[in-house]
Amino acid sequence: MSTGARVSTGARVSTVTTPAGRMGALARAELTLFGRSKATLFSALFVPLVVPISTRSAFPESDLDEAGLTVGLVMLNAAIGFSLLFAVYMSLTAIFTARREELVLKRLRTGELRDTEILAGAAIPAVVTGLLQSLLLAVGLTVLVDVPAPEAVHLAVLGVLLGLVMCVVLAAFTASYSRTVESAQVTTLPLLFVSMFGSGIAVPMEVLPDRLASVLALLPLSPVMKLVQGGWSGDLSASEALGSMTLALAWTLAAVFAVRRWFRWEPRH
Repeated sequence: MSTGARVSTGARVSTVTTPAGRMGALARAELTLFGRSKATLFSALFVPLVVPISTRSAFPESDLDEAGLTVGLVMLNAAIGFSLLFAVYMSLTAIFTARREELVLKRLRTGELRDTEILAGAAIPAVVTGLLQSLLLAVGLTVLVDVPAPEAVHLAVLGVLLGLVMCVVLAAFTASYSRTVESAQVTTLPLLFVSMFGSGIAVPMEVLPDRLASVLALLPLSPVMKLVQGGWSGDLSASEALGSMTLALAWTLAAVFAVRRWFRWEPRH
């Protein structure tokens, strides 16, 4: 399938490609490979759907009521957080590492694709999976657990979009020091566990001591989850929303700088 228009100059014919067309072609190829990896499919599709259910019985409803939360809101936050971590961050770390070690990234750089297009195109299937999963989980929990409609839907959407971008960049950074696909399963664990238990995903920030919560609020995914939760509950002020957005953008830009500085395009030896 052509990714651009054909231009004829005399007897000479050339194909003019566009960044969107190039990334689209790469995304289609990556989607095929994405579907062939059972391990990637399991972590991206199955885990985010099942694990959040465990949060339903993790905290007594009385404790949640005192914190101004509901079981449905806690499950929703967990579902979206796990989708970002497993469907996007963990799967993309393995994908970037695998493509580098297979010399795919090196070969792509010899063509028309720019570096950002290579990473963005390879990330599209995982990002779309995470986005659709978040949407389906939100709808499903609204029906099954009686989660109310979001009070500030723009904050929830902004939180999910910021989380998707951040997880893509963090995955590229983690892949830069992951030697193999197998080691990528280990190098992702620090951020995975820190985010699960410190960013309000598996453990709500409201049930933690105030001093500890104020420190954990500075973690990469904490502002993302705060925006998502505030979008549903409607208890996030404009200044708090702006602060969360600023912190999320700061982490993303820091990760972009790290990727530009340390990302490796050739196999590690």
